Amino acid sequence: MSNQAGLEIHAAARLPARGPSARANQAPRRVAVNAASFAHYFTKSLLGLGPLLFGAAVLAALYAGWVHREEEYIRADTGLGYWLGIVGTTMMVVLLLYPVRKRVRLFRGFGKVPTWFRSHMIMGIAGPTLIIFHSNFHTHSVNASVALFFMLTIVASGIIGRYLFSKIHKGLYGTKAEIKGMLADADFMKRALGAGYEDSGRLLSELGKFEGRVLVRHKSFFSSLWAFIMLGWRWQSLRTRLLREVKAAIETEGQRRGWGWMTRRKRLNLVRDHLRIYFAAVNKAARFGMYDRMFHLWHVLHMPLFFLLVLTAILHVIAVHLY
Repeated sequence: MSNQAGLEIHAAARLPARGPSARANQAPRRVAVNAASFAHYFTKSLLGLGPLLFGAAVLAALYAGWVHREEEYIRADTGLGYWLGIVGTTMMVVLLLYPVRKRVRLFRGFGKVPTWFRSHMIMGIAGPTLIIFHSNFHTHSVNASVALFFMLTIVASGIIGRYLFSKIHKGLYGTKAEIKGMLADADFMKRALGAGYEDSGRLLSELGKFEGRVLVRHKSFFSSLWAFIMLGWRWQSLRTRLLREVKAAIETEGQRRGWGWMTRRKRLNLVRDHLRIYFAAVNKAARFGMYDRMFHLWHVLHMPLFFLLVLTAILHVIAVHLY
């Protein structure tokens, strides 16, 4: 075999294979990648629907129990009803492990915080649900009524706390959002307004005054709450007035420069989009302060309510077994 023929053979060996056989070899890999992508998407979708499905199942079970409560399939003092009360009460006590895991350094190495948080949320719903079935939707004594009242109060408080938590964190288990990043977005929108709108001096001045009013740190909770309530009316009225002034200015400038209707509309839509994004960023920063303050206040109130629940539950158990 000549040297030229040998070089051609080696070169052919280094080239990727082509034809039906090559496509057949690559097909399984492509199918495997598609299957992995689908599995990842399906798993992520299920995790997102998990809380919704869990809530729907709990509501369906409570509805079924309420409809058949008079048939007394479950009795609180014996059999299944008695053990539902034991398991539900145990779940409510185990809820204390989550704050202990976060605050006591000795326990910080046990599991991940997101896993503990999920367990805390699940047992915070499942435990009261079992206790409601334990009582068969009836309270036959004063101590049972008081315990049930504090239990439902704690459940409502936990739902409120979860809502406030989501407002001041990125995602469910993320870090606390930074106001500086939000204000950077707002500042970018102001610069964009100045670049796209020639008569922007007064407009930027109005936006600066708006920031000064809504981003101020209020001394009392009630003044912050009032500012929070009035925020929607303030930004919407300012946006309406500014758009009216911008539209008039663009009409005047368009007549002077001979702009057509389409050009004037595009410029107005550009300013409208910038204002929408700007107010969204500033409002988010303004609401953050109020949500953060409410979340800290919720922390102060939630734990005493929980300990009152534990106390009333203990008294209920003692009263039931003694009398």
